[in-house]
Amino acid sequence: MRQIILDTETTGIDPREGHRLIEIGAVEMVNRRLTGNTYHQYINPQREIEAEAVAVHGITNERVADEPVFAEVADAFWAFIEGAELVIHNAPFDVGFIDHELAMLHQSRGEPRLGPVADRCRVLDTLKLARDKHPGQRNSLDALCKRYEIDNGHRVLHGALLDAEILADVYLAMTGGQTALSLDASGGGEGGASAGGGMAIRRLALAPGRLTVVRPSEEELAAHRATLSRIREAAGECHWDQLGGGAPH
Repeated sequence: MRQIILDTETTGIDPREGHRLIEIGAVEMVNRRLTGNTYHQYINPQREIEAEAVAVHGITNERVADEPVFAEVADAFWAFIEGAELVIHNAPFDVGFIDHELAMLHQSRGEPRLGPVADRCRVLDTLKLARDKHPGQRNSLDALCKRYEIDNGHRVLHGALLDAEILADVYLAMTGGQTALSLDASGGGEGGASAGGGMAIRRLALAPGRLTVVRPSEEELAAHRATLSRIREAAGECHWDQLGGGAPH
């Protein structure tokens, strides 16, 4: 399955009031693995950017003055997203702006239109997904990063490509992102041994598509053997922890 995790930045909040796209960022994922293919484009909106919007994303009129207009990048952008499932946080906002740009493009060119997005792409709204999973809680991208322990400390202002990359991590976490388990016998704290001397589970985040092998230390192995010994004493005759008839493991 090909998915495009996408975000946009705009001149304001409503395309019906003449607001336009000024940045598009997107990353490609195939079968839940990031491929490294990205799309990133600043756009000259041909209008002023509202001060409130600049305060959010930091993109000024001067920054995009020499960038191409949407008509110049539309075909390349459409080729990148066409046929994919788009994963977007608050999808109606971004899709509304994209559809508005595509409609204006059709009117100005007089050619067969590229959109609307829903005609050629499936759309998954991660904000709706988060609200279904966490009703009554804050479900902004920042709140989800905190909830799923995803580092977004490098995110000072919103940026389309950066937000798309962060959203990819959030989406994987919300939908069963990979984790690893290891035995930890270190005392106290998160991930340490339990008060009863048993094994604690430490959760290790993995980058999508890569498997990290964590080998136990001598102390962890000793704690593991001690736990098995207690289980054998409580259970009496025990064979489940023996491999090939050899010594207990």
